[in-house]
Amino acid sequence: MRELGVQEHKRFPNIFIVTVNDQRRLATRNLSPGISVYGEELIVHNSAEYRIWDPHRSKLAAAIIRGVTRVPIRPGGKILYLGAASGTTVSHVSDIVGGSGEVYAVEFSQRSIRELIERVCRHRANVQPILADVRAPSKYSMIVSNVDSIYCDVAQPEQAKLLALNSNMFLRKGGEVMIAVKSRSIDVTLSPSKVFDREVETLKTLGFQVFEAIRLEPYDIDHAMITARLGK
Repeated sequence: MRELGVQEHKRFPNIFIVTVNDQRRLATRNLSPGISVYGEELIVHNSAEYRIWDPHRSKLAAAIIRGVTRVPIRPGGKILYLGAASGTTVSHVSDIVGGSGEVYAVEFSQRSIRELIERVCRHRANVQPILADVRAPSKYSMIVSNVDSIYCDVAQPEQAKLLALNSNMFLRKGGEVMIAVKSRSIDVTLSPSKVFDREVETLKTLGFQVFEAIRLEPYDIDHAMITARLGK
């Protein structure tokens, strides 16, 4: 018989540590019980269901395991998610903000948005799929209201500028952001460390107060997660 325990993360509400036979694994409480989004394991404990959160499939999960100190995604929050893809991480963000929160999930690929709708949105009322280019936030300004935080994972050379463009339009005063940086999508001629340092400086020049930059190895090679706040 396996031993099972669940504890809420000490720093981040609605994020959990599930312990199975002394093995600790990250999880979120399933907003749609019985539904597995990407084949993740479902764990039932004390009448609640938890979805195991794979850091190899989610940069946000990897950042949490690697020790990021700020995650501005909280219960009841409104989140703008840039680069939603087919919804793996979006679904866990949906769990975290819960039924009183909202996730505006922006994705440019028609194929990915179809998968997002099928895998996530049809089971979760708090996720709003938006087929759009993050370079043109005015195209979805009629859908997105002011948000508490922005999560950005678009793997484009000018990702920081795109984050700033969306932040200036949608992010509430004092709102925080997370940006997943893939060094090879920005400059293959520089070392990853130099790329990350340059992105931090770019964010600062764009008006952000940068808190930290966490490398995501061994889960994502040559990736980092940067957390910041718009304004001082």
